[in-house]
Amino acid sequence: MDQKLSVFYQNYLETQFHQQPFEATQLGDHRFDARLDDISPQARAGWRTLAQRTLDDLPGQVNYSKLSRDGQIDYEIFQNDLRHQLWLDDNTHPFAEDPRIYGDYLNDSVYLLVAQSTLPKETNIANAIARMAQMPGIIAEAEKSLTQPATPLLETAIRQNAGAIDFYERDLFNYVGLTPQKEQLKAAAAKVASELKAYQKFLEGPLRARAKDNWRLGKTRFDQKFELETDAGITAEQNLADAQSEFARVQTELYLISRQLWPQCFPNQNLPPDDAAGHRETITKVIGAVNQEHGDATNLVADARATVEKIKAFIRERNYLQLPETDNCAVVEMPGFRRGNSLAYLDNAPPLDPLAKSFYAVSPPPSDWTPQQVKSFLEEYNRYMLQVLTIHEAYPGHYVQFAYANRNPSLIRRVIQSGSYVEGWAVYGEVTMLNEGYGEGDLRLRLMQLKFYLRAVANSILDYQMHCTQMTDAEAKKFLMEDAYQSEGEAKLKIIRAKQSSVQLSTYFVGRMAHYKLHQQIERELGIQFDLSRYHAAVLSTASVPPKYLPELVRRQLGLPR
Repeated sequence: MDQKLSVFYQNYLETQFHQQPFEATQLGDHRFDARLDDISPQARAGWRTLAQRTLDDLPGQVNYSKLSRDGQIDYEIFQNDLRHQLWLDDNTHPFAEDPRIYGDYLNDSVYLLVAQSTLPKETNIANAIARMAQMPGIIAEAEKSLTQPATPLLETAIRQNAGAIDFYERDLFNYVGLTPQKEQLKAAAAKVASELKAYQKFLEGPLRARAKDNWRLGKTRFDQKFELETDAGITAEQNLADAQSEFARVQTELYLISRQLWPQCFPNQNLPPDDAAGHRETITKVIGAVNQEHGDATNLVADARATVEKIKAFIRERNYLQLPETDNCAVVEMPGFRRGNSLAYLDNAPPLDPLAKSFYAVSPPPSDWTPQQVKSFLEEYNRYMLQVLTIHEAYPGHYVQFAYANRNPSLIRRVIQSGSYVEGWAVYGEVTMLNEGYGEGDLRLRLMQLKFYLRAVANSILDYQMHCTQMTDAEAKKFLMEDAYQSEGEAKLKIIRAKQSSVQLSTYFVGRMAHYKLHQQIERELGIQFDLSRYHAAVLSTASVPPKYLPELVRRQLGLPR
């Protein structure tokens, strides 16, 4: 019956890939790389029909009671993913409200071919040229379907489209290098750049004129989406209460660290009074002092790259976990069309092309920022925070976790990834690496780790409050800057991100709590028999499963002979 489930899922993917060839590319199946999706309303209705028919057919085609326990978990993951797709189709309208979705087709569909695909370069270029010829259809559908875009989504799409123009005029040729197809590629890219410039006028003109501030999801829909997307066995309200409690605890820890650092940062000044206002003043001033230890904007990518070897060396020496034998992670500057509201991301090798490169992408500050904005940005990502960021995005965070996940025998688990598991593992690694001795007890590093973690907790609170209440931008900014010690620039970007997504910002805290609590429970159960590397191997062996399955799967794996 497990095999029957696997075949049923493969058949579903095959049909989906024929309908949505760009989805196939994103997952690493390159048979459809010369095509772009038909994104007309009629075609999109077909996507929904496939999901509904598959959900309806699943119980009749696969007998749940006859599956192995692993098969049952895969069945539930697949079933929940289909329900999530249908919920999104019923409750959100991205093709009418979110112009960023068209940007994915206009830039990522080519970028992934020239930057990541493992097919021969000539094949990738030919496929890219074929896709470029289909882009007028994407733009035409965007101009027809984008009836009432949400303002924050449109503003990001405008910036990213400008980055896409730069990609087709310049950056594309850096990825392909010398090629006999150069002239053909240049002609195709020039045509796309011209089309994108006309599209930019549409985005900045008539579309901006009819944009609405209609980004709030509302409490009912937020609660429903939260349960489908996190699949962690808790409600949005429970998570909010947990986050508020944890926020207060981390504040106390931040003060204790800041109080110890005060004499080092301010040797001739009295510690502020031991009350609420004094605690906030102490934390704010010490963070401000530590923030001054930063690099410059031109070296940001190089500085991130320099943290990698130091972190990997600690992981090996401490036997924290087994790093992938072949390291396929490159630290790169973030492409312009991917920039928006975060400093960094991990673009992992896709599950169906696991030998492809992964990219730890870092964004320099925008070129149009003032010197003061750049200074604030570099202070936020100082030399200590940059190490925490690398732990999160690459080692032992996203890059390592996805490398393990791509080896899982279950196609369902490789393809359908739980955001709560993924983000939770990365946040868990930040604290656990320091708990295990990374940084040799440097309190400045611990301060930045706690500040970064407080951001994850604050994300969960902000996510709920922005979408389920009438929290204003001013209230959100005050919360992030005064209570979470974020810079003004970082706070503004986070508010934009909260408007542009819903639930995703909660996944960091949901997953971190699940990972951290399980570690503590199992270490307590095993006592001196607890082996950190073996524990991490057990966690990573599950692939990116929803957190509610972790206790069962990890305990079973640890129960097997060594």
